[in-house]
Amino acid sequence: MKKTEWPIRWDLLLRYRLIEIIALWEGRLTTNHICHGFGIGRQQASKDINTYLREIAPDNLIYDRHLKGYVPAPDFRPVVTRGDSDEYLDLLARNQDLSQTFESLDISLPHSTVVRVPRRLAEPEVVRAIVAATRQRRRLRADYVSLSEPTAVRRIIEPHTLVYSGQRWHLRGWCEHRRQFRDFPLSRFRGTPEVLPERCRQTEQQDEDWNRTVTVELRPDRRLTPAQQAIIADDFGMTNQRLALQTRAALVRYLLSTVGIRPHSRDPDPLVQQIELANPDSLKPWLAARDQSREALAEFC
Repeated sequence: MKKTEWPIRWDLLLRYRLIEIIALWEGRLTTNHICHGFGIGRQQASKDINTYLREIAPDNLIYDRHLKGYVPAPDFRPVVTRGDSDEYLDLLARNQDLSQTFESLDISLPHSTVVRVPRRLAEPEVVRAIVAATRQRRRLRADYVSLSEPTAVRRIIEPHTLVYSGQRWHLRGWCEHRRQFRDFPLSRFRGTPEVLPERCRQTEQQDEDWNRTVTVELRPDRRLTPAQQAIIADDFGMTNQRLALQTRAALVRYLLSTVGIRPHSRDPDPLVQQIELANPDSLKPWLAARDQSREALAEFC
């Protein structure tokens, strides 16, 4: 998404994003998309499209009388989106989520389905306290369990960031119990955490692994044939059979887990593994090594 020099209200921004996503990925945009997507009238939807064309991206859309809708111009350039297919696919997934709750919802998108994975859930009172402590930069007193300590242990945490790893939400912060910055899955808090009046002394500025940027390099599994490696490289948009991903050092293990890589073991079948880590040596300090303590691994799991 490109930065703009004008303020856009949040509700308008969402509608402008829908305009770009539908036009780009379906090739035809009508007022019905906006009406059904946001529950607004046709007049307001038409006004949104005209405002988008007048103030946001004057040359992006062309009205096609035969299709009775707007189509992307030959030189279409995303302004309020990135222009990635994930944006459209995420829209399909969200539409299905909403449709399962609100049966009457109809945004005129194609049939789709989503593979559901078990979610690690947290109670509302836990999330509320954690959000308040993180936002206010205050210390948090909470009972917390881990695989190394199944019985709840009282912790004092100085939180700085909520992180979604692609599989779960966790809290990043300083743990007085361990005297280091750690990750705390929200599902492992017990009871209602207490937001303390004291301000955090250990902040994200002191979290070295959080502030250090590292590069994770992925490549096709070298056990595959050259033709198979070429297919995998195309699947992941690799250049010269390499995909370089920049991330915070503290998040390296989560990134690898999301793409299905275990640094110190791999599937015996390369057709299952498909990709592998190309630069393990440069990432050693942030990988869960075999010789790490059980305690550290249990905290991460």
